[in-house]
Amino acid sequence: MIELNALTKKFGKVTAVDNMSLSIKNGSVVGLVGSNGSGKSTLLRLLSGVYKPSSGEVYIDGQKLFDNPDAKGQCYFIPDFPFFYNNSTINNTAFLYRKLYPNWSEDEFTRFCTIFPIDSNARIINMSKGMQRQAALILALSTCPRYLFLDEIFDGLDPVVRHLLKKILITHVAEHNMTVVIASHNLRELEDLCDRVCLMHRGHLVMERDIDTLRTAFRKVQVAFSQAPDKPNIFEGINVINVWQNGNVFNVTIKGTEEDFMPQLNALNPAYISAMPLTLEEIFISEMGAAGYDINSIT
Repeated sequence: MIELNALTKKFGKVTAVDNMSLSIKNGSVVGLVGSNGSGKSTLLRLLSGVYKPSSGEVYIDGQKLFDNPDAKGQCYFIPDFPFFYNNSTINNTAFLYRKLYPNWSEDEFTRFCTIFPIDSNARIINMSKGMQRQAALILALSTCPRYLFLDEIFDGLDPVVRHLLKKILITHVAEHNMTVVIASHNLRELEDLCDRVCLMHRGHLVMERDIDTLRTAFRKVQVAFSQAPDKPNIFEGINVINVWQNGNVFNVTIKGTEEDFMPQLNALNPAYISAMPLTLEEIFISEMGAAGYDINSIT
């Protein structure tokens, strides 16, 4: 289990992660989303023990993580731009990892070198972005980590490899109780894979919920009137996140289920009502707007 206790990381006057507390259960897949500069990558480096917290602590299975080789040996972090030396190949890097990671599996290494279609003797820095990520994944998964941290891992992967990666991660979570934390702007990929999502903004944890709850917690509703009601706040008493009006047609984002708001909408005698769940991307935009991230001001 991962536990964050009042975790803060500062770089000079900049606070990248601000007093964050969070628990992540073993065997879960957590999506980490947020605005640019929200602290996602910094948080992953704290979770993997790359950065020392300015204050607070990260605990892995009850042990303090930083400066703890045994705990770090259970973790693996793939950054947005994986680092390899000029002469690094998959094979010579594996030679080093065999000595560094206690759970290294030769069988898994052989299997993943077969599954991912890249040359294990080629210099990794000469590979494309997507192939470099595949090289990093081969090495990461061969260490059999209990905790895997991934930063924008889908960037550069073709659709076939993305599907393969998701299948591998789901299998490892189910069979080995591996815990995965993925920071990504590709919300469509996270929606298919994660069971929980954490939303960050300016170093703070804005929201943390399971995906199924999020899918049922919001609705986008289109309401059309023959003649719009003559009242200053048509949707008073309904938990409305935002409203966009075009004549007598209102497109409304509502927090709640149909059982919560349909009786009140029907009481307005609309000519037409249509309600459907929001995508994770639409929820992200709505919640970021509520957190003060003004989408309309971005040009």
